[in-house]
Amino acid sequence: MTTTSMKDVARAAGVSVGTVSNVLNRPEAVAEETRARVLAAIADLGYVRNDSARQLRAGRSRTVAIVVLDVANPFFTDVVRGAEPLVESAGGVVTVCDSGEDVRRERRHLELLEEQRVLGLLITPVDDSSASWIERLSGHDIPVVLVDRGAGRHPHCSVAVDDVHGGRLAAQHLVERGHRKIAFIGGPASIPQVADRLAGCREVCEESAVELEVFATPGLNFQAGREAVEQMLGSEDRPTAVFCANDLVALGALQGLTMHGVKVPQECAIVGYDDIDFAAAAAVPLSSVRQPRAQLGRTAAQLLFDEIAEGRDHTHRNVVFQPELVARASTALEL
Repeated sequence: MTTTSMKDVARAAGVSVGTVSNVLNRPEAVAEETRARVLAAIADLGYVRNDSARQLRAGRSRTVAIVVLDVANPFFTDVVRGAEPLVESAGGVVTVCDSGEDVRRERRHLELLEEQRVLGLLITPVDDSSASWIERLSGHDIPVVLVDRGAGRHPHCSVAVDDVHGGRLAAQHLVERGHRKIAFIGGPASIPQVADRLAGCREVCEESAVELEVFATPGLNFQAGREAVEQMLGSEDRPTAVFCANDLVALGALQGLTMHGVKVPQECAIVGYDDIDFAAAAAVPLSSVRQPRAQLGRTAAQLLFDEIAEGRDHTHRNVVFQPELVARASTALEL
């Protein structure tokens, strides 16, 4: 199919290419009769402007990139859904990149996004090793907001949840149910959210003289939870409760326990983290630490556009939300 060009429109309307450009970008500068003639030619020829070329000439696109740890995790789906309406209302479009919890893959995404001069970036980094790459984007006046991650010493806006407190909530709930040995399943520990949730859990266990056993996993997915349970069940003095670093891990743990005939919560209680929709719909509805997923995305997008609008006058903000425990059947029994 032959693509109609701006020259074709100019020829059909009997005007210069510059006049066609003005009709598209500065219509108030073109006489009404001429403007009508150009618009009629555009309609007749089915011309569609090459917006990407125009953006490249301007040095900036309308794309807001969101880089997530795992696109298969419904937590990140909800974060994107929270951000997208605000981006669209500002005339932008969202593109989602999946790092797969892989630093090298994340860096490839960042390099391409830098080349494309995206309008802005929302990112949940794999770990702190990507800081220099994120700074490179900032150096090209691409604003960056960290999502589900505190900014720490980095000069960026951020939205996060107090994951240490979230870990404490989970452990306190299990201790109050009478559990004296708790397992933590999740990893890798290089992911700050995992480390913070474990730290909160460990604090409560130490304060309550409860034994804590950690089962480190290579990822935060269904399979990781199921495999960790296989390891846990091999222990003679196995834990009576499990706190998982996210709900996907918890759902995998639930399946693993069920496959081995271990009753939940009668023989082993489970608490997840995130409170994705699947948690409440599980065969045994899952207790979970709830994060405001959509609000994280919405707030991150708002911080991004605030920075774009304010430019060098912008002051970075670090917004921290508080999690809450949602108790369901997976922890319903007291020992």
